[in-house]
This record gives sequence, C-alpha cells and structure tokens, in this order.
Amino acid sequence: MHRGFRAVEENYRDLIQTAYRSWLEGRGFKPRRGQREMIAHVTRAVSGSQPRLCVVEAGTGTGKTVAYCLAVIPLAQALGMRVLISTATVALQEQVVFGDLPDLQAHTDLDFDFALAKGRRRYVCLKRLDERRYGDGAQESLLELPEPQDVPTYQGMFARFEEGTWNGELDTWEEGVRSRAWSAVTTDHRGCTRNRCGFFARCPFYQARRNAEDALVVVANHDLVLADLSLGGGVILPPPEETIYVIDEAHHLSDKAREHLTLRTRLRGTREWLEQAQTTVGTCAQQFSRPPELVTLAAALADETAVATGLIREAEDLAGQLDFDRGWEERANHRFVLGRVPGEIGDVCDPLGGSFNGLAERFATFRGYLEDVLAGERSWPNAYLVEDWLGPAGQLEARAQETAALFRDYAAGADSGTDGRLMARWVTRLRFEKETDLEFVSAPLQPGDTLRERLWERCYGALCTSGTMRALGSFDRFLEKSGLPEDSRQHFIPSPFDYPRLASFNVPRMRSDPRDAQAHTEEIAGMLPELLELEGSALALFSSWRQFRHVVAALPERIREHCRIQDEGSKQALLRTHRSAVDAGEPSFVLGLASFAEGVDLPHEYCRHVIIAKLPFAAPDNPVDQAFAEWLESQGRAPFFEVALPEAALRLVQACGRLIRHEEDHGRITLLDRRIVTFRYGESILASLPPYRLEIGSRAP
Repeated sequence: MHRGFRAVEENYRDLIQTAYRSWLEGRGFKPRRGQREMIAHVTRAVSGSQPRLCVVEAGTGTGKTVAYCLAVIPLAQALGMRVLISTATVALQEQVVFGDLPDLQAHTDLDFDFALAKGRRRYVCLKRLDERRYGDGAQESLLELPEPQDVPTYQGMFARFEEGTWNGELDTWEEGVRSRAWSAVTTDHRGCTRNRCGFFARCPFYQARRNAEDALVVVANHDLVLADLSLGGGVILPPPEETIYVIDEAHHLSDKAREHLTLRTRLRGTREWLEQAQTTVGTCAQQFSRPPELVTLAAALADETAVATGLIREAEDLAGQLDFDRGWEERANHRFVLGRVPGEIGDVCDPLGGSFNGLAERFATFRGYLEDVLAGERSWPNAYLVEDWLGPAGQLEARAQETAALFRDYAAGADSGTDGRLMARWVTRLRFEKETDLEFVSAPLQPGDTLRERLWERCYGALCTSGTMRALGSFDRFLEKSGLPEDSRQHFIPSPFDYPRLASFNVPRMRSDPRDAQAHTEEIAGMLPELLELEGSALALFSSWRQFRHVVAALPERIREHCRIQDEGSKQALLRTHRSAVDAGEPSFVLGLASFAEGVDLPHEYCRHVIIAKLPFAAPDNPVDQAFAEWLESQGRAPFFEVALPEAALRLVQACGRLIRHEEDHGRITLLDRRIVTFRYGESILASLPPYRLEIGSRAP
C-alpha cells in the first residue's frame, strides 16, 4: 500500500531542498530563479489534491530537466510511486539517461535507479542476426536471404555483441545500417518465441525490459507510452495508477496520439495483400507436409478472401466516382463533409468490416497452430522451422484487424455520422507509374479525448512541459488538444536570457505578399543570397516544398556551394557537415523546412542568423485541419482565430528559438513576411515572441 502524502510531506520537501543545494554546489552553479520556481510549482501541483496535473512552459535556459527530476523523484520515493519521463525523440531520451540523471546521482544524495525503455524494434533479434550473418542460413525457411552488402554488417554486429562492445541497440550502432537491413534482424512480439528462444537469456530487448521493471525512473518516448496505453497500460511500462508522468516536449503528444489512432487502408493494395496471404498460408502448409488442420484452414481462407476481394472491388468502383481535389499530380483527396461517409460506401464497408474480422480470426487460428507446434502440443513435420512463421502469421492477423477497424469506422460514419466521435474521413487517390490506388483514411479530430480516458484520468499525477506550449500567451489550445482538464495547474516561466541585447527580429521591406506565391517566391530568391552573406552561418526555414525547391534552384553557385540542403543527406549528416565547416572557419548555411524549425541545436557560431520565409500557417490542404475547421464553423466558432493563428504563432516561436540557445549567443532573425506588421493579427503574434529588438522596415510596398 502507498503511504499517504501527509506522512511524508516534510521529508520529501527537505530532500528536494537539500538535493538542489548539493547539485548547485557540485556543479558550481548559482541558483536560477526560474528553476527554483519550476521545482516549487511542480511539487505543489503533483503532491496536492486531484487533479494532480500541471503544465509548465519553461523558456530556454531554465534548466527544466533538473527541475522536474528534483521535484518528482523524491516525491515518488516518498509515496512508493514510480516516475516515467517521456520525450518526443530518442535523442532527448538518451540525453536524459546518459546526461541529466547520472549528473543528479553524482552531485546529490538522492538514491535512485533508472532505466531506458525503447520499443522492441530498436533492439536486434539475436536469432535473426545469427541466421543472417553467414548469408546462407535461411534458405530452407521463409526468411529472405540477406543482401550481400549487409552480411559484413551482420557479422560485425554479432561479433561485437559477443565481445560485449555493443549492446544490441540500433541507436548505439555507430557505423550505420540500412533501414531494410535492420528490419531483417529485428522482430515484434508476434515473431518472438520468448523463453523458448536459445538467445532469450542474452536478448537485448528483454535485458532492457528487465532493467526497467524495477527501476524507480523509467525514461521512454511518446510513441512507446502511447503503445503501452493502447494495450491497456502497465504492459510495457509501469501501470498509470502507480506512476507520476513527466511528459517533456509535451506539445508533440496530441499529434503523436493522432498518428497512433489514425486508420488507413489502400484498396488495391489490400486486394493484392489478400492474394499474398493465401499464398503464405499455402506455402506454410506445403512446408509442413500439409497437416489436415492447416489444409482446412487454407480452404476456409480462400472462400473468405474471395468474398472480401469482391466487396473491395465494389468499394473501389464507388470511391472512384468521387470528386477529388486537384492536389498534386500523383495525389489528390476527397474529404467527406463532417466525416460523414456516403451511404452507398458505408453499405459496402459494413460487410467488409465483418469479413476482415473473420479473416483476423482465421489468422489467429493459424498463429495458434504454430504456437502449439512450438510448445510440443501439436506434431508437424519440419517443426524446427515453425519459429520463422510466427512473425508472418502475427503480421497477417494484425493487418486484418487494422483493416477491419477501418471498414467498421467507415460503416459507423456513414450518412448520419452519429457514431459519437469527431473524425476526419477522406479518400486519397494515389497515382503510380502503371497503376492507381485508393486509400481510405480516418483520423480523430480530438485525440485528447483518448488521452484523457487512458492517461490523465488514471495516472497518479502528471507534468506536461516544453519550451513552447502557449499559443498567443494562452495554454487553452494545448489543453484542448491534449485533453487535459481546464483546472490543470498552469505556469509560465520566461527564459532568463536578455533577448533585447542578444537578438534582433527583422522584417525588411518587401513588395510581395505571401498569398501571391509566385511573386513572393521570386522576391525571396532574389533576397536570400544577400541575407545569407550577412553572417558566416545561417538557418533558412521554408513552409512549402515548392517555394523551397524554387529558391534553392535559383541560388548562385558562390552561395550554393556553402549550403546544406534538406533531402541531400540525412538531417544529422547535414548538421555534422555544417558544424565541421563552421569549425574550419568556412561559411555554412542550412536550408530546410518544418523539421529543421524544432529540435535543431546550433549554438554559438553554428547559427548567427535565422531566416524564415513566411509565417508558418498550416498547409490549407491538410484534411484533418480542414475537417476540424469545418466542425468549428458548424459550432459557430472561428477556426482562424481559435486554431490557425495560435498554431502559426507557436510554430514561429519554435523557429525563432533556433537562434539563442545559450546566454552567450547572439544574432538576428529575419522574417520575409510583412503580414506580421500590415495585418491586425500580426500584433498578437509579435506579442507572443520573446522580447527581441524589433527592426521593422518601411510599410510602403
């Protein structure tokens, strides 16, 4: 039983204060007002009465990781709880595990253990690696032979694991590996034989899971947290009821939740997959000398597959008659108004959902037969090959379940849309070189509803924090998206940086308006070379691929040779090349889109100028955004002022945040969009930015 809070309040408060003093002395730091403020706020919120939920926006330089760790770790120890820190990226996850937590252990008297938790696909499967390291070990099984160029990598991985110089994690294999090659030596829970595997005792994944089972602090990422919650919670990670959650980079959580909850299936692709599924089961039956139960199952699958295929063709005919937007040449959408699917399509999707439910049950039976053979409860010839079939059987079952869920969703949303959920539903027409496919998609408009049910209403307490959470000075949009209750404690801690001294925010005079895309693009193409040359390093950010490609193509060679261009290498490789060039005293400029506007750390000389092509409003053709705006309008609300404007302001703050990373930094920000000074809403956007020195050009065209 957990001890009550009153019995431990004094002890843990003393522990926090003592630990903070020790950490400051050990690091030679002076107390930071914002850091003390955050420790106090989180402590009050998470140790108080329900709801023990709080949101804290802490500006760059606050030291928020140390603050929240000092607040929640002693509290968790006092209450017999556990702490789960979740980040948006593996990189930040590792920063916490290999940097912040060891630092706290070294410089405080806090006695706690911690563990890193990642998804199974981040770890090598030693059995699969062993089968592939010789290049010919899988000939008699279902597994494809490895590509010759990957065999030396597999051999090196196995040797270094045996030596103890590699732990089996993808993120610690520094030499790099092709994604397809890595996929061939990992598995999921469906293909894993657990303690029946000869490598189980040394399995990197299970070793990591064992380490995390009893650790006080578990460091995970949002994807893993959401996967655990979808399984009911407490399956992969600690149970929510016994956990204090710290959601770092919390502004990503709702989008991650939407990705997890989005359903999609391609009709033509599904028909082809059904044929492959039949072949897979038939091949399996042949390999095990046609056991009667498997032959019977294959025959039943053939009948059900024929029914499903016919229904899919009907759905293709109906969906092919929809009016699609112009879109790109290879992609166009038809979005259903308010998510309501036409009755004739719903009439086909209803039996399709039932058909794929039946297929999923057949594939579950198929997997059950294989597990029986593995356990020695069913006798088949060539039983030693059964492990290789478990993964494919599980994948067949999972895909059938996911497809059934999509068709059931479309049937529920037909005509009246009275299924009680706010959904965006649309069909995407995909054109390839020789064929066309139609993809049915369904995405929740308010993923926060699911977060509320699965996380906030169950956990002992939670902190959501980030450097950018408020939109136009308010947490309202964040609370709505994430499903947090309105009475969650809210706190803003400004950055300690002296922004007016460190940075200027420039809006130069321009002739064009971004709403005239061609004129705006041409003007930026003419201005960018001179802007880049103002400093020895710069980060230029664009909102559209079309504008980005045109401007890059127009760069003069003297500039182009110093540019690191998105898609001309991996993000990390481009940033490494950029840093190396700057270290060598050469000019270097990074050009990219939204992914470079966040999570890119280029301190000091690595970035002296951030150039932003235009205010980062969301693309107008995003089906989810369109559907949400449509729903807001149906409720008499204003989507531009409630959603589009706040989120553009938030993204602008994030982009500007690439410039000042430390208190010694300095530089300039240039926005090539005069709407911020010519439109009334621009005043609210400017007010949401840090207090940079404003340098506004003439308003005359």
